[in-house]
Amino acid sequence: MAKATKIQIENVLQPGKTYSADAAKYAAMKTAVLAVLKTSPGLTVAEVQERVLAHLPEDLFPGGAKAGWWMKAVQLDLEAKNIIRREKTPPVRLHKN
Repeated sequence: MAKATKIQIENVLQPGKTYSADAAKYAAMKTAVLAVLKTSPGLTVAEVQERVLAHLPEDLFPGGAKAGWWMKAVQLDLEAKNIIRREKTPPVRLHKN
């Protein structure tokens, strides 16, 4: 079995720290998140989690398995990279910059 390719991702809540993540799953989730997000005011985290499911490949996320965890990891990485941002008022809403 081939070893999965890894990439380093960031977390906006922990500046300077990186985490190793599966590159294929990250790329698939990033594509899905960016496909569903719009500009301000964007979507709540729950809305993003619900909508990304239709954009995920079944072979990487069978039945949506682990999609919530991956969505959050990608969200925090994209925030750290200033590709998306969250509104400052509740509820947390995400949108593209």
